[in-house]
Amino acid sequence: MTDVFTSEKRSQIMRAIVSEDTKPEVAVRRLLFADGFRFRLHVRSLPGKPDIVLPKWRTVIFVNGCFWHQHRGCPRAVLPQSNADYWRPKLARNQKRDQEDYAALAASGRRVLVVWECACKKKTLASLQALMRRFIRDPHGPAFCEIGRSEVLALLQAQDGERAL
Repeated sequence: MTDVFTSEKRSQIMRAIVSEDTKPEVAVRRLLFADGFRFRLHVRSLPGKPDIVLPKWRTVIFVNGCFWHQHRGCPRAVLPQSNADYWRPKLARNQKRDQEDYAALAASGRRVLVVWECACKKKTLASLQALMRRFIRDPHGPAFCEIGRSEVLALLQAQDGERAL
């Protein structure tokens, strides 16, 4: 399938993509602030320049786009059919770099939380907030955690089941 845009228009669209202060990132920051967490943004001295750093909790949070970081099992992480020779290695490099950054942060004693874009929908924000709170406040919990749409929906279903009882 060929691109529906001209190369100039596609270039303009790609230049407009931002990496900081995205809607999912702002939503996560609002939830954290509402829970009383205070944080720093985009700390350049840390590997991967995490989106959110909670110094008191020795926790870093990455808010990843499902396409750009290839969220496994997510319908948003589909490889484009046009120019696949370009996209396949580019997205693979993003994943490899992410893994290296997570490992370096864990080696420095920080806990890493990855919040996927698909988990940041209006209907699921309360569940996302509860999952983030649980991870951050549990000092003996895992050093790494991912929260995607499936985890948020599972919590919603569990809460609905409790209400039905």
